[in-house]
Amino acid sequence: MTAGPSSGDPHWGAERRSAARHLIANPLTCAEHDEETFRLIRRHEVDLDRWFTQRLGYRLHVASDTARLWKSGYVPPSRPLRTSAGRPLHQLEYILLILALASTVAGPAVISLRDLIDLIRSAAAEIDLTLSGDATERRALVTALRWMIDHGLAGELHARVESYATDEDADAVLRIRPDRITLLPLPVLAGDDEDLLVRAGRRDSTRQWLRARLVEDPVVYRVDLAEEEWNELRRRLGEEGRFLHEMFGLTIEARAEGVAAIDPDGSLADQPFPTGGTVSHAALLLLSVLQERRTEWWDEDEIQRAVLRLAGEYGRFWAKDLVAAPDRLARRAVDLLVGVRLAERRVDPAGVKLLAAAARFAPSVRQDTLL
Repeated sequence: MTAGPSSGDPHWGAERRSAARHLIANPLTCAEHDEETFRLIRRHEVDLDRWFTQRLGYRLHVASDTARLWKSGYVPPSRPLRTSAGRPLHQLEYILLILALASTVAGPAVISLRDLIDLIRSAAAEIDLTLSGDATERRALVTALRWMIDHGLAGELHARVESYATDEDADAVLRIRPDRITLLPLPVLAGDDEDLLVRAGRRDSTRQWLRARLVEDPVVYRVDLAEEEWNELRRRLGEEGRFLHEMFGLTIEARAEGVAAIDPDGSLADQPFPTGGTVSHAALLLLSVLQERRTEWWDEDEIQRAVLRLAGEYGRFWAKDLVAAPDRLARRAVDLLVGVRLAERRVDPAGVKLLAAAARFAPSVRQDTLL
C-alpha cells in the first residue's frame, strides 16, 4: 500500500483512475472476482481513501480480500439491485434476499440449503410473513441466493441452488461470508426506505453532495437543485471538471438546462445507453419518434402505438417474446429512457416527455448503426 507514485511510474494515474471507476460501479468488490483490479485497489488504497473521503464524502474499507466503498450524501432514488442478466429484482426477490442476509449475517460459515430455507422461514415468521414454498417463491429464492453468490456473499460447495427452483426436495451446501454480509446496510434494507433516502440526502457538505450527484447520476438538471446550489455548481464547474477527470476520466458538459458528466467509453454507467439488445434498440428508436414533439407529453396509448409501429418495421431483429407483447416492450423502453434521465414519466394522467439531455441523440437513427 503506497501513498504516492513509485519511481515515476507512468501508469500510476491510470491505475488509480481505473480502481476508482471500478469502486464507483462495484461498491462491494471481492478479490476472487477480479484479482487484478483488487490488487490495484490495495496498491492505491491511501490515495483512493483520501479522494473518496475529501471529495465525495464516501468511506473506503479494504480488507485482505474485500473492498467496500460506503456511499453517503446522495443515493439515486431509482437504482434497483439487478440479476447477472441485468434484470431488476422484483419485490418477492428483494424480500427473500433481505431474509437470507438477515439469517446469515451471524453465520454459520457453512450451511445446507435446506437449513438455510428453515432459517429464512423462521425469520419470515418473526415478522408475520408466511412463505408458501410454491414454485414462484422457490424461483425467487434461487434468484436471491444467486445474487448473494454473484456478489461474493456466498459460494456453492456442493451441488447448485438452481435445482431448488424445480425440485422442492433439492439440497446444496453453501459457504457463507458473514464478514462481507456485515458490510451491507442490513438495518436499512429491512427498515424504512423513505428514511434511507432522507438520511442519504442530507447535504452536510453542498460541494461534496453536488459532486456525488455528478458521479452517480447521468445528468443533473437545474430543476433538481435549489437556486443557491445551481449557482454554486456553475461557479465551480472548472474545479469540479478537474476533480472528476482526475478521479474517473469524466468530462463535464454544461448547458442552460443542466450539467452532465460524460464518460467517453460508457463503461462507468450502471445502465449504459445506447447498447445492444431489443429494449435499448427500441428505446433509441422511440427517442427519435418522441423528438417529433419534444415539448409535449405523450400518453401511454401513443407510446404503445409508436412501439407497435417500430416492432412492425424492426421486429425481425428483436426478441420474439417482446415483439409479441408491445405494451411490455414500450414500458421497458420508457423505463430505460427514464432511468438514464432522457425522459420523464407523469403518473396522473399517465404520460411521458423528453428531457433536455435527449438532444444529445440524433432525431433520426439509421437501422444499420443500431444492430
